[in-house]
Amino acid sequence: MNIRGFQESDGPAWDEFVLSRTEGTAYQLTGWKQAVESAYGFRGAYLLAKQGSTLRGVLPLIDFRVPLAGRALISLPYCDAGGVLADSAEVAEALYHEALVLAERRGARCTIRSTAPLAFAGEAQTGKVRMLLDLPSGSAALLSSLKSKLRSQVNKPARDGLTTKLGGAELVGDFYGIFSANMRDLGSPVHSRRWIEAVVSAYGQRARVAVVYTPHGKAAAAGIVLRHATTISIPWASSLRKYNNLNANMLLYWTFLSQAADEGFKVFDFGRSTPGEGTYRFKEQWGARPHPLHWYEAAAATRQGTDATPSRKRRMAAALWSRMPEAGTLWLGPRIRKYISL
Repeated sequence: MNIRGFQESDGPAWDEFVLSRTEGTAYQLTGWKQAVESAYGFRGAYLLAKQGSTLRGVLPLIDFRVPLAGRALISLPYCDAGGVLADSAEVAEALYHEALVLAERRGARCTIRSTAPLAFAGEAQTGKVRMLLDLPSGSAALLSSLKSKLRSQVNKPARDGLTTKLGGAELVGDFYGIFSANMRDLGSPVHSRRWIEAVVSAYGQRARVAVVYTPHGKAAAAGIVLRHATTISIPWASSLRKYNNLNANMLLYWTFLSQAADEGFKVFDFGRSTPGEGTYRFKEQWGARPHPLHWYEAAAATRQGTDATPSRKRRMAAALWSRMPEAGTLWLGPRIRKYISL
């Protein structure tokens, strides 16, 4: 078995392998590498394992460098999980150890965010979960599976005249307006628009953008999904608080969920949550169930970046950020967000 670095000519075979594995995610496709390199300038250090001409495993890594804070090989930044994807535990372990060698050679930590436990990687940090919904065959079956209160919340926006557009790059502007405003309200630096555009461009038809509009044509909620062969993941979704009474966010999620069910996808990945918190309960009401995330860090005894319970200083920073003028957060936020790997 030969383990080596990724070459551009490996792209089609890499993506075919990821799409063939039911445990794979859209983040492990080469589109994530293309977007990170294009928008933020960090370079990929992707590894693959081949036996003869057969691809047996992959490990996507990004060489993530923060000024004055050091260097890390991360699988993967800006999402819930990347990690090893292989056809056997032996191949997965070999790829993991090759990543440790590469990290040591570069003087970096090695951070693996996996959806499954890695017995060979030591103790995992498992405070967070992915919320996954097994999809039935078709939106009618999905709608009937919801509790009556939730069905009413799903149906109400359409009765009240809200509409949804589903598309691609042409909707990024409306999405970003909502996304950036919501991140400011939450007290969090926002990703650059260039990053969002890079992801949508790199994923092509595997990325879909949805925007919900009020009866007066105002964008009220928006989100982006990335499509694996079996699983749809939603990395970003936002809504404007002033339209909360219109249930625009419920229509947004129903748009994505109903389309996924009708198109035959098996799983909808609502993304990372902390058990018991508001986002967890929101996802749970749709029928999603928690699956632990397994994050590993080698070559440094640190829990930095685990997204644990916010400290008092972090809460204060978020409160101050939410009071900044919007123009200021749009200028400064992306310059900070680039260096936050979560």
